[in-house]
Amino acid sequence: VQLQASGGGLVQAGGSLRLSCAASGRTFSSYTMAWFQQAPGKEREFVAGLRGSGGSTYYAHSVKGRFTISRDNAKNAVFLQMNSLKPEDTAVYYCAATARRLIVTTVTKIDEYDYWGQGTKVTVSS
Repeated sequence: VQLQASGGGLVQAGGSLRLSCAASGRTFSSYTMAWFQQAPGKEREFVAGLRGSGGSTYYAHSVKGRFTISRDNAKNAVFLQMNSLKPEDTAVYYCAATARRLIVTTVTKIDEYDYWGQGTKVTVSS
């Protein structure tokens, strides 16, 4: 599976961005997909996850109510709609995928994901 993230950019606080992640692979619809963020000088952290085949969604507390993860299996793509952006959302965002069926205690774990995109940079100005 190859992942290609896009959609990052510079936006003012309170604005919105939509990140996209294009995936290859015939079994994309069954994969657990996720977005992680890595701010300068910090560890990579979980943002949002979505289980395959119309499964559950999971969000980090810091983005719940502002970000929405979704997928379009026909287009082999996963999206992250980011609203009400804050300067602290500034980071490089990575999409990730795994064939494993993750649950709430594992979906946030970096080591559970086998495939990673190259990252797309989001900068939120105050």
